[in-house]
Amino acid sequence: MQGEPVNSFPRLAPEAERGEVRRITVVGEEILHRRCREVTEFGSPELAKLIDDMFATNQVAEGAGLAANQVDVDLQLFVWDITDDWGVRHVGHIANPVLDEVPAEHRRLVEEPEGCLSVPGPYRVVPRLDRAVVRGRDKDGDPLVIEGRGYFARCLQHETDHLRGHLYVDRLAQRERKAALREMRDAQDEVFARRAAVARQLGK
Repeated sequence: MQGEPVNSFPRLAPEAERGEVRRITVVGEEILHRRCREVTEFGSPELAKLIDDMFATNQVAEGAGLAANQVDVDLQLFVWDITDDWGVRHVGHIANPVLDEVPAEHRRLVEEPEGCLSVPGPYRVVPRLDRAVVRGRDKDGDPLVIEGRGYFARCLQHETDHLRGHLYVDRLAQRERKAALREMRDAQDEVFARRAAVARQLGK
């Protein structure tokens, strides 16, 4: 939790239990394609509520992580609830994240399929660094450093990209991007129906 080991953690994160489900923005909406504003007001009930709602929305959408602009909020903030390649579950949130630069001699790219809740349906292979360190602040404004490897590193990079106005499809060649968007249009009704069914199961 927040990068620190805990003895136990409920299957449904308390934030998701408290939160309300919000609509997830879809590729093409303006807020997804520009850099988000920094969080400047910490420790507020509004920020805590937003984080809870993001956890609930991510849970219903069966996601690994979710950025604030994916629920139509212009803030540099994302949450995650993800189990990595080694079976370790990571849960947390971070505001104003900045990824550490990795020297060229230590850069190792891994090509794995990647999807996005704002591009409902398709997955495409995207190269990402196999290790990521992100620095920012928690909801109370305290400094936070999160390190991830493998799938969790991919999540940290993917969500930080969102807050810069970039989606994974922006990393694809033009023909591949067009194919992914066509696939999304064909699949999105089914994806939305599945999310609605999960929401009903959770009483959201």
